[in-house]
Amino acid sequence: MDFTPDIVYEDNHLLVIIKPHNIGVQEDESKDDDLLNLLKQYIKVRDNKPGNVFLGLVHRLDRPTGGVMVFAKTSKCASRLTEQLKNHEMKKSYLCVVLGTPNQSKARLSCYLVKDAKTNIVNLATKSDYGAKQAILDYEVLEHRADMSLIKVDLLTGRSHQIRVQMSKQNNTVIFGDFKYGDKSHGGNLALWAYQLRFNHPISKKPMVFKVLPDSEKLPWKVFEGTISGLV
Repeated sequence: MDFTPDIVYEDNHLLVIIKPHNIGVQEDESKDDDLLNLLKQYIKVRDNKPGNVFLGLVHRLDRPTGGVMVFAKTSKCASRLTEQLKNHEMKKSYLCVVLGTPNQSKARLSCYLVKDAKTNIVNLATKSDYGAKQAILDYEVLEHRADMSLIKVDLLTGRSHQIRVQMSKQNNTVIFGDFKYGDKSHGGNLALWAYQLRFNHPISKKPMVFKVLPDSEKLPWKVFEGTISGLV
């Protein structure tokens, strides 16, 4: 794959990029090109580096999800960022468009989820179910229009498919374009976007905030263009 990353910020310690839709973050059994290896190869060629390039994977996004991600360029930074993530000091916010309207305009959702490794589908579970993990998020409806809702989500945990599953259980809503969890009518990219990332620089300790908005010229984001542009 001919790959040039969309770099938001880079220094000797960090690399912040915009993850494209529909690319895995790391290698899986599909053996498709993955973001981590593509970035390593890009840096190796760009900087004319001999040998292997170190790039630490700190957090993940689902394959169909796009948006802002941070990678660590040293093992020390990877360890410190991972610690921030573990201690909930790294804050991740998302935008999504759902079909319909959730039960409440603003709420915290907490449940247990379990992933079926064979089907790659995540289902609701009870605390006692084997492999069940607690999933918590806060959401707020920013705008409702044309039978769709623009929603801001703040993740408190980072479970696989978490936002997609939890939002699909709110008054029969489902994320636009999410064929796997109920939207059989709309093709194109999943309307789930990691738009804001907050953490402290692992070396300088300076607060870092990165915002990247989805493409408001494309559906369904275009329906909410005014509200989205105000989030900068």
